[in-house]
Amino acid sequence: MLLSFGPVLRSTAYRRATLRGLAVSLLLGCLIVAPTALAASPRIATLDWTLAETLQALGTPPMAVAQVDAYHDWVGEPHLPDTVADLGLRTQPNLELLADLDPDQILISPMFANLRPRLSRIAPVKNFTLYTPGRDTWQEMRELTRSVADQVDRSQAGERLIASTETRIAELRDRLPEQVPPLLVIQFMDARHVRVFGDNGLYQAVLERLGLDNAWPGETNAWGFSLVGIEALANLDARLVVVEPYPAGVRETLDRSGLWQGLVQESRGKPLVLPPVWSFGALPSAQRFAEQLTAALEAPHAR
Repeated sequence: MLLSFGPVLRSTAYRRATLRGLAVSLLLGCLIVAPTALAASPRIATLDWTLAETLQALGTPPMAVAQVDAYHDWVGEPHLPDTVADLGLRTQPNLELLADLDPDQILISPMFANLRPRLSRIAPVKNFTLYTPGRDTWQEMRELTRSVADQVDRSQAGERLIASTETRIAELRDRLPEQVPPLLVIQFMDARHVRVFGDNGLYQAVLERLGLDNAWPGETNAWGFSLVGIEALANLDARLVVVEPYPAGVRETLDRSGLWQGLVQESRGKPLVLPPVWSFGALPSAQRFAEQLTAALEAPHAR
């Protein structure tokens, strides 16, 4: 009878030995792979919200960002994790905190170039440029995405972000109502002055990809906007698009403003009010603007 159990015992012992071997192999594999994975995710700090949103969209959240609460007010999405440290003011970051965090790299844009000497004492600094006068804005956003992705060893994620953004905006274009009038995209600075957006800016780049016309005929600066009094918006054959946030008290003042109410009456349809979208952003903000604008134009009250 003992001989009849021999094959079973040998088979069981063999399986146990095999499983032990697999377990050891998996453990060794983890020990080998883990350092590589960690090395591919550098600890990044940035003062620039455009770079912060791009890092987040690439799946490599920054460890520290300046003015995190204001980022969420002005950029909206992608939302930064609660683990992200707040470095204080973008123009006057807390350098002591930044040094204590000990980042591997610090990413900036030209706006913060004057801080580079002090930042470089803490960690290597890399500068990224966007919105160059005379260049195609969309192409620059693609290049920025690839550059940031390469910087954090996420090249494939960068290509996926570019492809998914362009695919999504093409889908949104197909959903738009017919015969959308020219749009006048503005953001209030106070109750009498607005940024009005045109050539060389993110909003213009998205309008072009959506096949929509911008009604603003005036010149714009390097960031794609002009700062004008609201009287400059009169007599334009367009539909108003207001991008939040409103400065404190402005919405209440506009309700009592005869000039603004006259502009509302002139608008080709009720003015559209969009949640915050970072007008100086990159591909994440471009898709957010396309999503918000399409949803507003599709809404029943928009027609």
